[in-house]
Amino acid sequence: MASGIDSEAKVLSILDNIKSQGAKEETSDDNKKGNKKITSNKKEEENVMRGLPKSGRFWKSKKERFNTIVKTKGIRLNFEKKTALRIELQKTKELSRQIIAEVNEKEQAKKERRRENIRRTLENKKKSEVVQVISNTKKLKRMKKKQLRFIEKRDTTKTVATNKSE
Repeated sequence: MASGIDSEAKVLSILDNIKSQGAKEETSDDNKKGNKKITSNKKEEENVMRGLPKSGRFWKSKKERFNTIVKTKGIRLNFEKKTALRIELQKTKELSRQIIAEVNEKEQAKKERRRENIRRTLENKKKSEVVQVISNTKKLKRMKKKQLRFIEKRDTTKTVATNKSE
């Protein structure tokens, strides 16, 4: 029971300290003109007792804004090293541009070859077609639907002209 009373006394003394600190801050705010608060050292702010986070994770620390974090400028290189790095970077960029250009040229060549092959196959198909001229149009009336589907119109004047010249 004695330990319970001691712990209650400690808690009450801590609460009194907190209340007295709040009263001191209020009086200092009243003395100063304007709405700016007097901030004490950052260490004191860090030492102020924070309650448990809502999540219950007691290990979570107070978050800092990015502008409060101290950043180092890092190691600075001398002029010769900087120029050497710059030249090396330019060389690698040029090499990468050349490689990309070669790849693009190869792709263009492949596309062109493919187009040429397609064009040649179409020409060969047209040359190898068996053409039968229908002079009697009444035949078309007698044909069934399936037969009519296979009929295609062609301009035979060119093929006739080439056959006569041979």
